[in-house]
Amino acid sequence: MSAAEVQAGDPSPAVAGAWIGRPPSLSQRLAVFWVGLVGVLFPGVGPLLLGGLEAAGRLTANQLGLAGMAELVAMGIGAAAIGPLFGERRLRLAAVTSGLLLAALDLATIRVSGDLLILVRAVAGLPAGAMIWLITGMIVRSPRPERGAGLYLTVQTLLQLAVVSGIGAFVTAPFGPDGGFVVLAALTASAVLAGLLVPGDYAPLVETEDNPKGLPSARGWIALAAVFCFQAFILAVWIYAEPLSRQAGHPASVASAAFAFSLAAQVGGGATATALAGRLSWFWSLLIAVVLAVVALLVMASLPSASVFLIAATVFGFVWLFASPYLTPLAIEADTSRRAALLGPGASLLGCGAGPLLASFVVNGADVRPAVWLGVGLALVTLMIVAFLHLTRSR
Repeated sequence: MSAAEVQAGDPSPAVAGAWIGRPPSLSQRLAVFWVGLVGVLFPGVGPLLLGGLEAAGRLTANQLGLAGMAELVAMGIGAAAIGPLFGERRLRLAAVTSGLLLAALDLATIRVSGDLLILVRAVAGLPAGAMIWLITGMIVRSPRPERGAGLYLTVQTLLQLAVVSGIGAFVTAPFGPDGGFVVLAALTASAVLAGLLVPGDYAPLVETEDNPKGLPSARGWIALAAVFCFQAFILAVWIYAEPLSRQAGHPASVASAAFAFSLAAQVGGGATATALAGRLSWFWSLLIAVVLAVVALLVMASLPSASVFLIAATVFGFVWLFASPYLTPLAIEADTSRRAALLGPGASLLGCGAGPLLASFVVNGADVRPAVWLGVGLALVTLMIVAFLHLTRSR
């Protein structure tokens, strides 16, 4: 294959172990990674800071949930629509502009309350999503996209843990949640500087008969539906993990331990997926992981003893992040132009916002287990879509 074909964005070179287009240098890759990591910080840090705002009386309990959901949905829109508006040849402009806007909105959050705060956080999700789009563009053009996705997921989990721990230990006590937003703004400012080092452009992705206008093919949209349903089923249930533990009669310390065990297992799951990238079938990896997640959910819904609940939460956390990187090769096989994979984070974030919203319609104060049945139903839909795409793939 000629260099011209590689530069033009033919997807096959990546399968053979080469980049689509000109490979970015190490410093460029690190810069893109940092921009993408800062862009995805809020989903991990948000519950702590928004909870602090609610405790300070600047948000009601209902507004707290709306603020979190609005930012997640906006991040999905930013990754799917705002980022592509910059195009493949204005990457530094995308990184610097998005970083400056996000830092300004983090600082603006300090000055607002109530509905206006919800609006500010919703707008903040748009540039954050564009920053995620930037790293997604690099990952889908890499030789092993599932390895890049696994590394990104693992490092973002570790960074979120470090930032949450640091803010909780050293910032919120003396400065309150406003201090946490100042820290986020400072980290975003560092991403602006990193944005000056990102590649100037990405090689264009190939257009095919299935996507002549640069959009995913029909099979690509179906793959994005699987990505959406996967994250929706995960978050629909996980958001109610603490009430499930309480309903089982466990002391409060059990739910705290479950979150800690699950987070550690998520890091292990993401690292395992990264290490095994290219060695495992994405289909069987997703299939087995989703089945294990469903089993873990059913165990948690049975209101078991504390020790069994902790084991189930740990298994759930491991398979959650183990499966997530394999959503990228799923989208690539469904749409070899890789345009569906480029929209994967947008679909994922929209699913993260939709899952808790759907679950809120089926639970009541006395029994939150209907959220589990909803999650299992969405998981089964995910499995059906994955099986359909695998069994009808081009051989």
